[in-house]
Amino acid sequence: MSDSFQQASWSPLEKRAGFSLAAIYAVRMLGLFMILPVFSLYADQFEGATPLLVGLALGIYGLTQGLLQIPYGMLSDRFGRKPMITIGLLIFAAGSLLAADADTIYEVIAGRALQGSGAVAAVLMALAADLSREEHRLKMMGFIGVSIGFAFAIAMVAGPILNQIVGLSGIFIATAILALFALVILFVWVPTPKESIFHRDTQAAPTLFKTVLADTQLLRLDFGILILHMVLMATFVSFPLVLQDQAGLASADHWKLYLPVFLLSVAIMVPFIIIAETRRRMKQIFVGAIGVLAVAELNLFFGGDSVWHLALTMMVFFTAFNLLEASLPSLVSKMSPADRKGTAMGMYSSSQFIGAFLGGALGGLSHEVAGAQGVFLMCSFALLVWLLLAYTMKNPRYVSTYLLKIGKLDPSKVNQMVSTLVSVQGVAEAVIVPEEGIAYLKVELHALDKEALLKYSINEK
Repeated sequence: MSDSFQQASWSPLEKRAGFSLAAIYAVRMLGLFMILPVFSLYADQFEGATPLLVGLALGIYGLTQGLLQIPYGMLSDRFGRKPMITIGLLIFAAGSLLAADADTIYEVIAGRALQGSGAVAAVLMALAADLSREEHRLKMMGFIGVSIGFAFAIAMVAGPILNQIVGLSGIFIATAILALFALVILFVWVPTPKESIFHRDTQAAPTLFKTVLADTQLLRLDFGILILHMVLMATFVSFPLVLQDQAGLASADHWKLYLPVFLLSVAIMVPFIIIAETRRRMKQIFVGAIGVLAVAELNLFFGGDSVWHLALTMMVFFTAFNLLEASLPSLVSKMSPADRKGTAMGMYSSSQFIGAFLGGALGGLSHEVAGAQGVFLMCSFALLVWLLLAYTMKNPRYVSTYLLKIGKLDPSKVNQMVSTLVSVQGVAEAVIVPEEGIAYLKVELHALDKEALLKYSINEK
């Protein structure tokens, strides 16, 4: 292997970018999710609160986030990444303060909708792409993804603890403070890129929406992430109430259940992720995890009043949830054409946020009509529909996206270069956009002849 390819470690700038952007993502997600395990327990303090409106307050951020994140990304190409992130974080902080000062459930809904309007997720990904070399971009995105998972786990534990100290209003104020802290990170720690350009591997291209939406395999995955986050949000419209009212666990002690549940679920999940990738059992494990998640919801539906029963059920729930949350982006990457990954991921991410909105709204409606059991039955049904769709999907190709900087080419030479690249051992697909000077590849990493491939990289000359 050439010495140049052994530079697997990030440059100092990439390290700084990776850690700082992951911190902004984590801080923002921490603020969004801290109310999830406690809001339904204390929402009756707001005038006009009903189960439907409580669910809407929980999930409404997903609607504005899902609708606005792609436009934010497009605007950042024109006006710059940091200005758009700044605007988004200030809007997020304003929404948090509006919710903190709320007396009615409608004001909370408005505050949460405004939080979601600070839709900077796509811009942060674009900035990460600006600040990373092509060969390290996948690692950068993976690192940011892990930070989001940790933030969610911390939020589920921190929410009940913080609620005991400062209440719901205090959680919203803390969320605003976290947004301002993210601004400090943005201007003090995040490097400023030399230039901001459009990246097909991380950003959505409107011209490709039609082709991506016509791909039934990708649509299955978009539907899957929508259902997954719908189920999560709907479940937490009712589960905290079941834990308090039926199992008798005081709200101040809910974190004592969530902490071990999360730790154990992650430990159980990891071996399945390894098996899925190394033994090429991704579809079987993916479909199995949907089935397990449905079993967990049915277990909640059929009841069980003990804390131990609910803790065991939620451990199964989060093992399957975390497994699916980790597998879905990998499947999108594997199934999307090499030059359409950014668009595919943009549609996928929007589906995720819309799912959170639907989960809050449908969960609240189900609870209002049929109580907690109605919520769990609705979730079970949705998961069974997803199970059928996932069962009919194709087996994924075990390939990874790889970007190779080849320099701008004369259009007449593109086909020849494509043929040359796909002749390299381990390269399954190559797409070249001449004016960008980048080859978008699908490669089998275990079989890839990296030395042969890097001969065509201008970084190596």
